[in-house]
Amino acid sequence: MNKKILVVDDSNTIRQQLAFALTRAGYEVIEAGDGREGLNQIAGNPDIAMIICDVNMPKMNGLEMIEEIAKNKSSFAPVIMLTTEGGNELIERAKKSGAKGWLVKPFKPEQIVDVVKKLAA
Repeated sequence: MNKKILVVDDSNTIRQQLAFALTRAGYEVIEAGDGREGLNQIAGNPDIAMIICDVNMPKMNGLEMIEEIAKNKSSFAPVIMLTTEGGNELIERAKKSGAKGWLVKPFKPEQIVDVVKKLAA
């Protein structure tokens, strides 16, 4: 069975690029357009192997989402933040909530696939 990766980003283009690269690498990809949708996907898919999440999104941003995950221990999947942001304060906040990595956009699809191969349980 293919490992399931949750991609949370408000950009359809980014989600499509990630889904294309990860699907070609043999992963199953589910998507969410913001943190609230991401939490719903986590609740409905307990077999998620990894989460790739943007920071700046409407309704609930990525940091709020992973803080909620950490608070509720609702997922033990590793989280990678994929964002245009690079501030140390945000990176530290993400790490405190359990993020395993921080990648800055624009990204190379093969870079994401390599990270997923290393971290997806």
